[in-house]
Order: sequence, then C-alpha cells, then structure tokens
Amino acid sequence: MALHFELAEFEARRTQVLEEMERRNLDALLLFAPESHYWLTGYDTFGYCFFQCLVLTRDGAFTLLTRSADLRQARHTSLIETIAVWTDAAGAGPAAQLRGLLTDLGLPGSRIGVEYDTQGLTAANGRALDEALRTFGTTEDISDLVPALRVLKSPAEVAYVRRAATLADDALDAALALIGPGADEGTILAAMQGAVFAGGGDYPGNPFIIGSGEDALLCRVKSGRRKLSGSDQITLEFAGVYRLYHVALMRTVIVGAPGERHRALHAATAEALTACETAMRPGKTFGAVFDAHARVMEAHGMTRHRLNACGYSLGARYAPSWMDWPMFYRDNPAIIAPGMVLFAHMILMDSDAGAAMCLGRTYLTTEGAPEALSRHGTEMLVR
Repeated sequence: MALHFELAEFEARRTQVLEEMERRNLDALLLFAPESHYWLTGYDTFGYCFFQCLVLTRDGAFTLLTRSADLRQARHTSLIETIAVWTDAAGAGPAAQLRGLLTDLGLPGSRIGVEYDTQGLTAANGRALDEALRTFGTTEDISDLVPALRVLKSPAEVAYVRRAATLADDALDAALALIGPGADEGTILAAMQGAVFAGGGDYPGNPFIIGSGEDALLCRVKSGRRKLSGSDQITLEFAGVYRLYHVALMRTVIVGAPGERHRALHAATAEALTACETAMRPGKTFGAVFDAHARVMEAHGMTRHRLNACGYSLGARYAPSWMDWPMFYRDNPAIIAPGMVLFAHMILMDSDAGAAMCLGRTYLTTEGAPEALSRHGTEMLVR
C-alpha cells in the first residue's frame, strides 16, 4: 500500500469517527466525499466523478463500492479491507447495487448516515440513492461529521502543510522573477505550477488564478492569456500542495509605478489582515474574524469593493475546489481552535478605478497568536 501516514494515524481517525457514530446512534456511514475517503483510508483517486461509496459500519469495517477502473487504485493507495465493483452497463444502477451490498452487510432497518454535501455525490446519484434506500432503513444527512474532525490537523498533517507552504513560497518566487513589462501570463503560470511540481507537490484542488489588466479584478480564472504592459497589475491566487494538503497565497503585483489608488487599497488590505490575525484566536468565532476584516474595510471606505467572505479552512482537498469548511463570513458561529490551517484573503476590487489589490496568506492556529506559514511579508509588491 502507498500510504502517506502511519497506520496508527489512520486508526486514530477511524476511532474518532466511530465515537461520533456512537454518539449519534448510527449503524453505518455512507461516505461519498473523496476527502473523507483519503483522510480515513488513504484512498486517492479522481474516480469520485463517478458513483463510489465508502461504507463504514459500527464494527469499524470499511467496504468500498466503486468501478473496475478504481479497483487497483483502491488496493494500492488505501487500507480498505473489502472492495466491491459495480458493473458499467447500459442503464447501470450503482445505487441499487449499493442497497444489495448493504443488505449483505446486515444493515436493513438500520440508522444510516449519508454524506450528501459533496462533489462526490451528484444530484442525480443522490436521488437514485434516496429511492434505493426509501424502504431500507432510516437515513440522515451527516455531511458535517468528517469535516468537523478533519479541520483539526495532527502533527503528521502539519508536517505536510509546512511543506506545502514552502512550495507556495517557491511558486511566488518563480512568478516574481518573471513579472514585468512584456511578461506573458502563460509563462508566469507555467513557472509557478512548475515550482510546485519540481518540489514534489501535487495538482491543486482548483486552477491557479491569474489575471492582469482588467482581469486582475476577477476572483476566478478564465481562458486566455495576455502579456503585461509597462503599467499594469496582476492578481495571483495559488497554493502549494503536498500530499493533497494546500497552503494558499494571494497577491496583486503592480507593474510600473503604483498610483495613489493602489497605495490606498494596499493600506486597507494590510491593516485588515492584521486585524484578522488579532481575531484569529482559540475561542473566537469565524464570524468574528470576518467582522474584524469588515470594520477595517469600512473605516477605509472600502465596503463596496470588498467581498462577503474573507477566507476559509484548508486541508487535503480534491477538485473542483481547495476551499474547505468552515469559512470566514458574517455570523459564522464555528469556533477557532489550535491546529487549524486557515487562509485569510483581503480582496479589494475597485471597478470604478479599474484597480485591484489582494493580500492573503495561510496561518496555523496555536494556543495564542496564529503562525503565518509564508516566508513572504505583506508589503506591496512592485515590479
């Protein structure tokens, strides 16, 4: 098996989940999130684009229902004991085959928890699942169960996070070495992603965001690349990724002499990030961190240029997004605790002035002040 953690680490995770199952009086879990599969068993695949389900019963046994293409993948990357294959065929019904598997496991009439809130279970497959289990037993949504455990990182996970942080810094260094008048976005992007791969890293959960000129005001990547002019701006949001653990950075780099508006935007983002760091303490809520960000933006007259969220948790994630639970937004009651990996992004997009300024970095929460994981500072970057 090609496992990235010691068996004792996986056993501790399984024990945590079984204890929560006991507390909720559940006989089995149907896990569809690829992050849950990876965290609990090591199973590493993008095969979640098809129907696949990891069953965990109260006795601690894992059973995977997947396609034939992932049979060897599961054997090679996971500690899953039993692997069943559903048959690809016209009109194939894997949900019905899952019901049969659950019957073989002696689960009719049981209380079963289902992970619905994941890209690993499409709406169509979810409907088919509900129909297949309609008379089988009692089901409930337990989408919150594993994420609430994954958000607290073990020492072994933190070691991977620190490596991911180094790769993120390397990617920024690679970009800064190229950014300047005439630089091509595609060349910059290739250097950044190449730095991660050359350092032993992985594909990110979503594409690196790169946009210059007017596109610097976008929070998503789009098709097409341009070359930088002598007076320009380029926004980068990217992540170092190691063993699927992400550490994100976000910066807007000014090409040429920065103007008064860019200086004002940067002053607001830098002060807001400092305020978020102050609020990012154990016992505080995720909503309190957002409030700290919003107060500074309001004081600088930037409220209509900011977003309605200012960051989120990070961990081992799969496409389509590296964003993890929970998020910094207004009134979010989730509590900060030591051992979380949190990305705080201060994003200002002034469409009136055509100016962008983004400043974001990732932190490891501690018993006190959070630890910034990047070796880069928060000064405005000018090339």
